[in-house]
Amino acid sequence: MNVIAAVDRNWGIGFRNELLVNIPADQRFFRNMTTGGVVIAGRKTMESLPGGMPLPNRENIVLTKKKNYCLSGATVAHSVDEVLEIVLSYEKDKIFVIGGETIFRQFIPYCNSAYITKIDYAYDADAFFPDLDKMPDEWELVKDSEEQTYYDIEYYFYQYVRKL
Repeated sequence: MNVIAAVDRNWGIGFRNELLVNIPADQRFFRNMTTGGVVIAGRKTMESLPGGMPLPNRENIVLTKKKNYCLSGATVAHSVDEVLEIVLSYEKDKIFVIGGETIFRQFIPYCNSAYITKIDYAYDADAFFPDLDKMPDEWELVKDSEEQTYYDIEYYFYQYVRKL
């Protein structure tokens, strides 16, 4: 299983249930990585997507505490164990945890790869991804891109893998 996220300099991922910044190349990367696979999101993250609808061309799994929650085009689960049971039939490298903060923290112990777009700027954030750079015994940076730019925003595509 994988996680995929865009983070700022402080590993911030969002503010008031919205992304910190939209970078077209990062959105293309996300789409290319997740299309044809499975995405796991919390209810608030799913509702923040365009139209509040599941992502097309993917199996969408929503984790929520709301027992009566339903969303057309998505599978709804009410516990981490239930999600893990649902994804058993899928290829592990095609499963992506896409947020938000609580979902990342709950599922990162089950993930072996992290695809991180790191933005070289500190935004106002109220949601954060676990800082993998502060977990050198667990995670190793194995790939990094050349500096990318979008207007005055500098960012990098990183891949971390869990140490065995």
